[in-house]
Amino acid sequence: MRTDPSAVISAGLHIVDVLGRPVTHIPDGQGVAFLDEITMTVAGTAAATSADLARLGVAVAAVGAVGNDVMGQFLRSRMASLGIDVTHLVRLDGVPTSATMLPIRPNGERPALHVIGANAFVTEDLVPWDLVSRARVFHMGGTFLLPGLDGEPTARVLRRVKELGLTVTMDFIPGGRADAAELLAPALPYVDYLLPNLEDAAFVAGRREADRAGVIAWYHDRGVGCTILTMGADGVSIARRGEPETRLPAFDIDVVDTTGCGDAFTAGFITGLLDGRSLLECAERGLACGSLVATGLGSDAGLVDQHHLLDFIATTPRRQLAETAMEAS
Repeated sequence: MRTDPSAVISAGLHIVDVLGRPVTHIPDGQGVAFLDEITMTVAGTAAATSADLARLGVAVAAVGAVGNDVMGQFLRSRMASLGIDVTHLVRLDGVPTSATMLPIRPNGERPALHVIGANAFVTEDLVPWDLVSRARVFHMGGTFLLPGLDGEPTARVLRRVKELGLTVTMDFIPGGRADAAELLAPALPYVDYLLPNLEDAAFVAGRREADRAGVIAWYHDRGVGCTILTMGADGVSIARRGEPETRLPAFDIDVVDTTGCGDAFTAGFITGLLDGRSLLECAERGLACGSLVATGLGSDAGLVDQHHLLDFIATTPRRQLAETAMEAS
């Protein structure tokens, strides 16, 4: 694998997650509930992807913002300890580091309590173009939660990235906003691989999840080169523009926590791109990374290194691929 100092630029959301499990209820008043685990992790659609890439041996640079506070110190130091270049993860005075409290339910679901914080101050001016020009992949992570970058600024950034010859990957978190389609559309012609989960992708496209063909067509019609839609226990949908959809089954695991699974999928997929693997092999790596993270608490669980990942792929059984016919759009 090529791992020169700027193989991947991961820009966007940088968050500290505080997680506890299993949470069955929130006590009344000042009551106490006893949990099995509480942890704090590097999270966010850019930061968690960077961390997972680093674990898999890829040199990655982070672009974003944190507060000049204890949480920000934790995030930067933890990422740096993994070998991530945090030079362009700027520290801002007077704003908190973005953070989320996640009470993890026994089934792995994760309602969130979130502070936007420093992510609101990420702008296109933070992009280090000299560093980008020497990279191979640019990952845009966290669209819709980056008010200083969302919309036309993201389109301008990705247009220039493509002019420099990089591959562009993107994941987003729409959060139920009504203007999601309008905000995202300008950037889509510059996205080579779009990697959201099916629920989020369907919401932005204004389609039902059962209308997967319609969801895929919506993004292809707006210029996306390939949709990679993760579907949890139903595996992943892969569709290049102008080609039929292919699906891969999920790995058969016991799910502890789904936090960070999508970010891990993205990291695994990108390692496949860097290694020159086929599209299906890239997606298989993504599925394996997401599955490993789901076996523990937090976005940094389960994933050790690439040797461990490849062993997991070779030895872990798959779920049966359900026959879910797509509705006509």
